Amino acid sequence: MTYKGADPGHGNSIAAWATVTIILVAFSIGTLFFYLDIPEVVMASAVLAASGPFVGLWLRTKGYGVSGQKNNNH
Repeated sequence: MTYKGADPGHGNSIAAWATVTIILVAFSIGTLFFYLDIPEVVMASAVLAASGPFVGLWLRTKGYGVSGQKNNNH
């Protein structure tokens, strides 16, 4: 059985992709420097990962969210 309703987008927007990319890069950096035992960079990557959702929220308010005016995917 398939669902034939409207697809809500599921985060297919510039804001969502920017958020996920920031968090993935931050965790990759954090993992590498955790292995290399450089805690200052690990903490900086944690701050970067925590800032990812705020960047996404800011982009959404600027119109780059799923139903935003500047999103090309709607």
